Amino acid sequence: MKRTLLGALLAMGSMILFTSSAQARYHGCSEYQCMSCYQLWYERNSIFAEEGYCFRTRRAIRVFGRRCYPPYGRLTPWERERVNEILYWERVKGCR
Repeated sequence: MKRTLLGALLAMGSMILFTSSAQARYHGCSEYQCMSCYQLWYERNSIFAEEGYCFRTRRAIRVFGRRCYPPYGRLTPWERERVNEILYWERVKGCR
């Protein structure tokens, strides 16, 4: 009985360690590092969409609509920083 309980506890402990190390590896990514090219594109353009950017490409219009309202895509410094970080990851991944 004691061996069975000990074996079960060891198995559970191993599972917990494996799960937490797998999660740590996944969460080791920066916010954008683990995103696909499409996810990065969507994230970047959603920032512009929230600010009324006038989209011109078919793809962006299909996903976000034309928008085109004030402030017409003008970004705050914080939003600009996010867009620049996303653009960096798009370049690193060879997106476009």
